[in-house]
Amino acid sequence: MPIGMVPAGTGNGMVKSLLHAAGEPCCVSNAILAVIRGYKHSLDVATILQGKTRFFSVLMLAWGLIADIDIESEKYRWMGSARLDFYAIQRIFHLRHYNGRICFVPAPGFEDYGEPVSYHCKPTDEESPKQEESLKTQQHGYLGSDVKLEDMHWRTISGPFVSVWLHNVPWGSEDVMAAPNAKFSDGYLDLIMVKGLPKLALLSMMSNMNDGSHVESPYVTYIKVKAFILEPGTRVEDATKEGIIDSDGEVIARGNVTYKGNQKPLMAYDKVQITVDQGLATLFAPK
Repeated sequence: MPIGMVPAGTGNGMVKSLLHAAGEPCCVSNAILAVIRGYKHSLDVATILQGKTRFFSVLMLAWGLIADIDIESEKYRWMGSARLDFYAIQRIFHLRHYNGRICFVPAPGFEDYGEPVSYHCKPTDEESPKQEESLKTQQHGYLGSDVKLEDMHWRTISGPFVSVWLHNVPWGSEDVMAAPNAKFSDGYLDLIMVKGLPKLALLSMMSNMNDGSHVESPYVTYIKVKAFILEPGTRVEDATKEGIIDSDGEVIARGNVTYKGNQKPLMAYDKVQITVDQGLATLFAPK
């Protein structure tokens, strides 16, 4: 069933990506016209798995700096989209580094990144009452990709990390081109990873996100991946504090952090596994 999207939120990254690809401004009228015209575009869907709990993502997954900005800036929502820029400056000057590790299956052409590792990162089977409740609504639905992960060629990179960001489409919001090389249905996620860097270099990099040139920074690793596993850890500066895992603007896992929120997360702050189904969803698009 094709889905029609209208930009009525803070970020509107998906609609921006669709309209920008057709050379059209991101606005409500253009989005509605795209639905009326009825042209369709396939879209990859990512399955985020932990134990038996699944979360389906179409936009992005973030951990570290980007997740902290996206979620912790909620207290400034009255500022509109300016809240993201305002809180980003705060986080840059009080920069956090996170221990952890990532494992990934690189797309062709990206096999030299990281170190080889065997598939051993099976996510935890521990489930909270919130997860058990979620399972009741999922057991008859789509269960995600059945790809044989153990047969793939995995690579690994260890932290500390400033930010780990997986993107499915080019734009994260109307003014942030997170992954300029991302495609709607190429069967891959774009990984944008930042490790140690000076604060001024980070400030410059963040200011270049409006046109995607931030990925040219020597401090940014930008590759395409077919499957991905995140093993989140504690903050380097304070081992009693952990982080936030954010997918499509929702907190799916939260460690011991200052941000509490009003809802219990779907998953534990532990290993999460991401796979991609090529072209699983269909969107109405301008052309």
